[in-house]
Amino acid sequence: MRRSGSLARQVLLVRVGRRGVEVGGTADVLPEPRYQDRPRRRYGLQRFHRTRIETIAPVSPTVVPAPMVDEPAATPIPLLPGEQTMGRRVKFALVNACTLASLLLGITAIFVAMRGDVQLAALLLIACVAFDGLDGALARKLGVSSHFGAQMDSLADMCSFGLAAPVVVYASLAGEVPTAAAGVAAALVAACAAIRLARFNVSPKDGRFFCGVPTTMAAAVLALMVVIGLPVPGVVQVAGVALLAFTMVSSFPYAKLARLVKLPPWVWVAPVLGALIDIRVTFGLIVVGYLVSGPVLWLRQRRTI
Repeated sequence: MRRSGSLARQVLLVRVGRRGVEVGGTADVLPEPRYQDRPRRRYGLQRFHRTRIETIAPVSPTVVPAPMVDEPAATPIPLLPGEQTMGRRVKFALVNACTLASLLLGITAIFVAMRGDVQLAALLLIACVAFDGLDGALARKLGVSSHFGAQMDSLADMCSFGLAAPVVVYASLAGEVPTAAAGVAAALVAACAAIRLARFNVSPKDGRFFCGVPTTMAAAVLALMVVIGLPVPGVVQVAGVALLAFTMVSSFPYAKLARLVKLPPWVWVAPVLGALIDIRVTFGLIVVGYLVSGPVLWLRQRRTI
């Protein structure tokens, strides 16, 4: 009877609780605290109420440090490839001495031109051209060619033919044309010489032709123009200097001096006779003919392709 009575009271309390929820939205009548846990203990519901689901935090994967790899020690690259004998070192020093002589002569030409002696500065430029051709010929003949020598020669050419030659040109034109025009002509020579030398260092070499007029030849033409003293107006000289500068960065093929020397002897008769008659006119015609030969060879190659 006690058991049935307690069960009836629980049912009554549950029904009253549901009615309170339907009417007021919340249960107005709650079971007594002493009866709250009794049905849970009786029907085994306590274990479900107390069960909690724990949140599992993500675990990042363990990063294993990479093993340290010993890098190989950098070994210095020798300036002179091949055997390091005393004889080869002397030859290597002789070749680079010619390159340094060209560079020092270029610096001296700048100082002399600033002092006002343009003729002597032009003669020093011609000496730079001679030493520049000598170091390459000696390096090939003595078998001491190297990447160091090539870079050294390029830097010396920039000093002698990219800086000294424009200064000499500016000093020679300063009294005949406006200062601005002389400065523009000198700046064009310097800029085109730098582009020409940089392109030569990274371009494939052709054994027959130059791609554009080389800086050495352009500097020789400018120096001879000052030494000879062409009887032309200053405006024509500025135009000629600008044209020569643009031919250095052009893509026209120009024959190398080795190919010109191998021409038949009768070809040189006219220039020699012309030099005996009037060296200025002959020099101007030779320079113009060489500059025109580039576009002519280019058109000829285009037709044969």
